[in-house]
Amino acid sequence: MIIDFFYQLIRFVVLVLIQVLILNNLLLPGVFNPYIYPLFLLLLPIRMPIWLLLLVGFVAGLTIDLFSNTMGMHAAASVLLCFMRPQVLKLIEPSGGYEQTDKPSLSHMGFRWFATYASILVVIHHLFFFFIETLEFGQFGFMLLKILLSTSLSLLIIFLTEFFFIRRKSR
Repeated sequence: MIIDFFYQLIRFVVLVLIQVLILNNLLLPGVFNPYIYPLFLLLLPIRMPIWLLLLVGFVAGLTIDLFSNTMGMHAAASVLLCFMRPQVLKLIEPSGGYEQTDKPSLSHMGFRWFATYASILVVIHHLFFFFIETLEFGQFGFMLLKILLSTSLSLLIIFLTEFFFIRRKSR
């Protein structure tokens, strides 16, 4: 239990550092805003209580907001992601249900399950984040392009990160 907590804490710190030191400083065109920190929220335990999940989502988003000067937008998007997470988990639940030891990761649940899970939640996160960032429908086409490209790039980075850290099963 304590080891899991420290593992999650280390994952949080590493992903926040990657986000604020590298991804936030990339000189990409204005339509690309990759976010890797939602991976921390995606990989939290399946059976985590909703109140704790929402609290962790708020703290994670607020941490990014502090470094990004985004005035609570990441906190709001992260809380929405955490609020929707149990419904998405229920929606894509395997026929036998989740086992106590299941973790919402590529290595435990497989590519197809993880791709569905991550894609739905990252799209929700990015839709909400970029909508509150823009707050106008006059630039709907640009906002949609930004959501599409940023979501695609974020998912690519998330999948590459998961592939990099996948634990090989011994034969």
